Amino acid sequence: MFNDIGPLELVTLVILAVLVFGPDKLPKVIQDVARTIRKIRDFSESAKQDIRQELGPEFKDFEFEDLNPKTFIRKQLENDDLGLKEIRNGFDLKKEMAEVTDAVHGRDSDTGSAPSAAASSSGGRVDMTKRPADDRPPFDADAT
Repeated sequence: MFNDIGPLELVTLVILAVLVFGPDKLPKVIQDVARTIRKIRDFSESAKQDIRQELGPEFKDFEFEDLNPKTFIRKQLENDDLGLKEIRNGFDLKKEMAEVTDAVHGRDSDTGSAPSAAASSSGGRVDMTKRPADDRPPFDADAT
């Protein structure tokens, strides 16, 4: 509840409470605040129980924290009923991106042969699928 309050802030709040309420009224104020917090918690728990009863037995494992989207997604990924871990582990993003980049730039990532070697081995014909990396693909203004 008070995870983000540091020690200096806590000391400041105590000093401020002593100054505002006085040392003789401060214990009574603390008891009143604690009683109010306890009542709010009891009211919250009874409301949760009422909602669970109204939802029925099929929602007996329902947690209100699951209404937070981050918690819901984290819980679903931990269950892994769909096999998402296998898909995630079988997918190498760097390799896939390198293949896409090579395809866009017209490079052949497997052989790395130059067009001149392809032309000399094919009897003078130029293989258009293997272009040098700095050569841009042909542009057809009518096709765009």
